[in-house]
Amino acid sequence: MSFETRLAERYDSLSEALRQAARYLEDNPVDVATRPLRAVSKESGVSPAAFTRLIRALDYDDIEALRDEFRDKITRKIDNFAHRAERLQQQYHADTSSFFDAHLAACQANLESVAQIDRALLERAALKLSEARKVVLMGALGSTGVVEYLSYMANFCADNWSMASRMGASLGGGLTGLDNRDALLIVTKPPFSDRAIRAARFASDRGVYVIVITDTHRCPALQVASAGFVLPTTSPHFYSSYVTTLFFVEALIGLIVSRSGDTAKARIAEVEQTTQVLAEVWDQ
Repeated sequence: MSFETRLAERYDSLSEALRQAARYLEDNPVDVATRPLRAVSKESGVSPAAFTRLIRALDYDDIEALRDEFRDKITRKIDNFAHRAERLQQQYHADTSSFFDAHLAACQANLESVAQIDRALLERAALKLSEARKVVLMGALGSTGVVEYLSYMANFCADNWSMASRMGASLGGGLTGLDNRDALLIVTKPPFSDRAIRAARFASDRGVYVIVITDTHRCPALQVASAGFVLPTTSPHFYSSYVTTLFFVEALIGLIVSRSGDTAKARIAEVEQTTQVLAEVWDQ
């Protein structure tokens, strides 16, 4: 198991000192992979004994086993997209139409597999979002754009949805005050954003309904999710495909609006009217 998976499974049983050590490891993987434990301890303010106890609590043989995993993870983060690009060039350099067809076929297969999604879980998630006092959205790295789009759609039909950490805003400011009346929706794909994983754990600890959209069951945030959706992203492209994710968030918003009655309809009409008053759209 990965460090993130081990930590997610055991996090509730850890003391505050071990949680502090774990947070430092998450935030500073390069230091852990390259510097002596004594130097890491001095920099973090966490005792060497706490790191040692954490390593044992997570069932690592020793500090070197953890370092090896972190070194491998850093290497994969750096090289993975480059290797995919090289493979793409080798396979499709001579025939651009072949890549187009291969990518199209992969996206179609991904969409077909989404038809098997747990509809009951989707219904429960949509209901929670429609009833929540606040809905906070979060996406980082490659997932930022799709969450921006989700936020844009949601603000047509509701005034209690917002994006956390948007345009450099404080993540803490976006999550402070959330409780069991609220919901947090996170989109995260490999390589996972550390901030997204920490946000999921923070919110879950406070009783927030956490929805996680990802493309692998190895996503650490799924360990604390109230509802998790694993959507396929397979493609010959060097980067993961977001076609199914876009489909899913569109379907989710459509589902919410279809069950929200006159309130959403009135809100959408008012937003459209305000947009016209402000001359935000071209009127021929």
